[in-house]
Amino acid sequence: MSSSKTGLFFGSFNPIHSGHLMIASYMAEFTDLKQVWFVVSPHNPLKEKSTLLADHHRLAMVNLAIEEDQRFKVSNIEFKLPQPSYTIDTMTYLSEKYPLKKFALIAGSDIFPTFHKWKNYEELLKQYHFYIYPRPGTGKSKFDGHPAFTGVDAPMITISSSFIRNGIKDGKDMIYFLPDKVWKYIAEMHFYK
Repeated sequence: MSSSKTGLFFGSFNPIHSGHLMIASYMAEFTDLKQVWFVVSPHNPLKEKSTLLADHHRLAMVNLAIEEDQRFKVSNIEFKLPQPSYTIDTMTYLSEKYPLKKFALIAGSDIFPTFHKWKNYEELLKQYHFYIYPRPGTGKSKFDGHPAFTGVDAPMITISSSFIRNGIKDGKDMIYFLPDKVWKYIAEMHFYK
């Protein structure tokens, strides 16, 4: 069996938006990643909970966004692991569960300032490869040029989930920032109002 590479795109996806899909699509088309899994993170203890939708709603929205695209898959693996979820633990679990798969991580350049605080970050660098897409306002870092990181020339996406949540809260029409089915789901559920 070929060890085709699978990219893991971690996020709270609150909600998933067109920017996330552009990044994932770029990774599947312009790198050697054959598939991208959207790993929906459970509530992060470091994040303010009030604006975070229940895990199953965020998972449902990712499913709606990608269900017809063979390149993408959604994973709720972190819902089943001990909280808080640490990337190293998730990676170890997935590597044991799918021994024939070669996993890489997809992350924005905004991870660099705090990456040295990640649990067992040296181990992550030894065992896994990272595909780093550009994020606004991130400059040089001590990890620049590290062999575990490949910077990709993906378009700079400045849309954020918080921008979309605030827009909805303010009664703006955010239809073109979200996949159609996700926009309908949010409207029907009256989320982020």
